[in-house]
Amino acid sequence: MWCRAARRLMRMLGRRGAILLSYGTVWSLYGYGQLISPLREQQPGLGLALQLMPFTVWAVAWIVAGLLAVAAALLPQGVDWFGFVGLVLIVLPWTTSYLASWLLGDFPRGWVAAAVWAAIAVPVIVVAGWREAPRPKRLESY
Repeated sequence: MWCRAARRLMRMLGRRGAILLSYGTVWSLYGYGQLISPLREQQPGLGLALQLMPFTVWAVAWIVAGLLAVAAALLPQGVDWFGFVGLVLIVLPWTTSYLASWLLGDFPRGWVAAAVWAAIAVPVIVVAGWREAPRPKRLESY
């Protein structure tokens, strides 16, 4: 029964919806984690991002981006675009902040964190450009 439900959900979501659902869940959980147990205020590498907004606001932004992606996962291709945009946009300040901290010499490993966050966003960008495969027609039994 669970396998049938999982197959039905995956057929309904497709590849694009599956990525939106999984990344949206991760982004929401990351934001929730920041709310209940925030990183240190002097988190190495995030100085630039924290000059723009406090951690609490960033946490809510991560949650909102994740929930938008989860909602977009349930929509058909072409209408789901905002989920992909939200997933990528929330990663840009993190990537930029870590990269700036490395370039300014504040955080020697900033380039690593920037590369990791950028690499995490790449599959989202790739899948956003995919066309969903057409569903095969069921053979009618007579």
